[in-house]
Amino acid sequence: MLAAVVPALAKKWELKELPIPVPGINQVLIKIYASGLCYTDIHMTEGTHSANFPNTFGHEPAGMIVSIGEGVTTRKIGDRVGVPWVQATCGRCEWCQRGKTIFCPNQIGTGVNIPGSHAEYMAAYADSTQLLPDALSYEQAAPIFCAGFTVYSGLLSAEPKPHERIAVVGIGGLGHLALQYSKVAGFETIALTHSKDKEELAYRLGVDGVVSDGKELSSYGNKRQIDSGGVDIILATTNSYKAVTDSLQGLRPDGRVILMGISGNETLTIPEDIVYKRAQIKGSMANDRQHLYEALDYVAKGKVNVITEIFPLENVNDAYDKVSKGQVRFRAVLKPKS
Repeated sequence: MLAAVVPALAKKWELKELPIPVPGINQVLIKIYASGLCYTDIHMTEGTHSANFPNTFGHEPAGMIVSIGEGVTTRKIGDRVGVPWVQATCGRCEWCQRGKTIFCPNQIGTGVNIPGSHAEYMAAYADSTQLLPDALSYEQAAPIFCAGFTVYSGLLSAEPKPHERIAVVGIGGLGHLALQYSKVAGFETIALTHSKDKEELAYRLGVDGVVSDGKELSSYGNKRQIDSGGVDIILATTNSYKAVTDSLQGLRPDGRVILMGISGNETLTIPEDIVYKRAQIKGSMANDRQHLYEALDYVAKGKVNVITEIFPLENVNDAYDKVSKGQVRFRAVLKPKS
């Protein structure tokens, strides 16, 4: 099979012919039809996120099960599935015992310490696979297994209440999905962006307003009667902590900031009025399989649309370069030959 292999830290990805994996006990073999290339793949290549080398990255897979290993009872050949970041955990540490497996220090991560989906085939633990809704295409499904899962989990972790306003900072691969999930969940949603073309896109995605900076965000809504302006929740999907810091001007009392983007070289500055506002800053990852089910369901029903740029697997390095330079709008998806 053809696979993209990262030979070592900070090295260029290589296309290689490798043997098709044989599924082990409790594993399935998936023929990959779409594999999202996430910015986390860039972080792992550059060493700002841990990974094994040499390895095949890719943690946004969507495909069909073509073989099953010993002990598999819940999946069958022909099932259309995807696989999230965490495939398996130790089951013995404190976090596993608490049911918070995302924190297991011994977890097996898709494309991290087990070969991932930037290949024609991938083996995965059967219990980690998620069945895809029939109406959902592979290309739309793949980015949900990281990007969509992340932002939808982040939205729910903010515990939004009726009548609260939500701002999304960073209208990119994560942000364009965060806008849509916020709107489909019924919340007044504001996009924060400096880019004029992204402003137009945000309105096409259904947002209620667009602002260019934190100062403008702070006054959003104050023309209404007895409305002091600002937003109750900031979904920070950007990897620019400078932009996140600026947006904090627009946070209302008892507001919540959900950090989902990771900056490799910036420091997040917390203003002291966070204390007076009694605000919260919270990190969030893909948290709960229920969230993944719901995130996929919204896309399958056509209520959320992933804006993708498709690359043949053979062009993986072109895709990598465009993602690393921020030139993809908004999710890069690799497609192996059928």
